[in-house]
Amino acid sequence: MSKILHIIAQTLSVLFYPLFVPTYGMALFCWAHSLQVAPLTGVWMSVAIIGTFILTCVLPITAIWIMMKRAQVKDLYIDNPAERTMPYLYSALGFVFWCYLLVKILHAPSYLSGVAIGATLALGSVMLINRWWKISAHLTGFGGLVGGIISYCLGIGAIPTWSTLCVWFGLSWLLMWARLYLDAHTSAQVCAGWLLGLAATMLPYWIIS
Repeated sequence: MSKILHIIAQTLSVLFYPLFVPTYGMALFCWAHSLQVAPLTGVWMSVAIIGTFILTCVLPITAIWIMMKRAQVKDLYIDNPAERTMPYLYSALGFVFWCYLLVKILHAPSYLSGVAIGATLALGSVMLINRWWKISAHLTGFGGLVGGIISYCLGIGAIPTWSTLCVWFGLSWLLMWARLYLDAHTSAQVCAGWLLGLAATMLPYWIIS
């Protein structure tokens, strides 16, 4: 049984690896926006999703992979806080270019641009906090996704349904369990990460509105 639980926890950690989350969020936005608000052109959606994937996932993971080859970090999870500074800097650079893509090139809706800016600020906060305390990047990313979904709903004048909230809060709980089961963090670190991500991606909406 413990082996099965370990596999489930590992699978959840891989599926919701922090650098995958922005691409998930962008794909969800394109899908939901086309259904509920107005159709988006295929070119816009392709550039948004592919651009997000390259800038927030491919480039940072490539940098981490190079660091792994040079024995500068142990693995993609970078469990050792002392090894996290440079990978975070490379990731932050990709996130800054992602914000530029959305704001200056794609002219994305303000609530979407706000979520991206908030996610970038959350990443910077994690990088700083990590110098003293191993806050969970997994939960920061997922909390940011939940905050982004709520901001999107409010941005189009909709109230998130209870079923929607239950699904995303339930997934958040599962990811918290996974990181705790793998002994990657303490309860305080996963909760703090989730709250940081949630607040960072919702705050720009409240400022803009």
